[in-house]
Amino acid sequence: MKKIISTPNAPLAIGPYSQAVEMNGTLYISGQIPLDPATGKIVEGGIVEQTEQVMRNIGAILEAAGYTFQNVVKSTCLLSDIANFKAMNEVYGNYYKENSPARAAFAVKDLPAGALVEIETIAMK
Repeated sequence: MKKIISTPNAPLAIGPYSQAVEMNGTLYISGQIPLDPATGKIVEGGIVEQTEQVMRNIGAILEAAGYTFQNVVKSTCLLSDIANFKAMNEVYGNYYKENSPARAAFAVKDLPAGALVEIETIAMK
């Protein structure tokens, strides 16, 4: 059965989508951009600060659904500039020190709200 996951500890959806959907032991987390859930604004700083906020947002959604970063099996990382890949990767790697999930990373033309990074995540129990 499809279950909608929502937590105030991650940014509210800014469109017709859910923060996450769980079905049959799989959690699909919508792409997270570096919005501070308290202010609803992009965090100050560059790619390091923005990636850290994205990962905190993902962590809050994982926790709300009863998952951890160890349950993550796939991530898709979208970057506004591929030159930010190395710095994003360093922050991302802090959350997956072993048994890293499968991943794709792409440079895209633009991201919502002028974000430098967006990451979507799939986790399984």
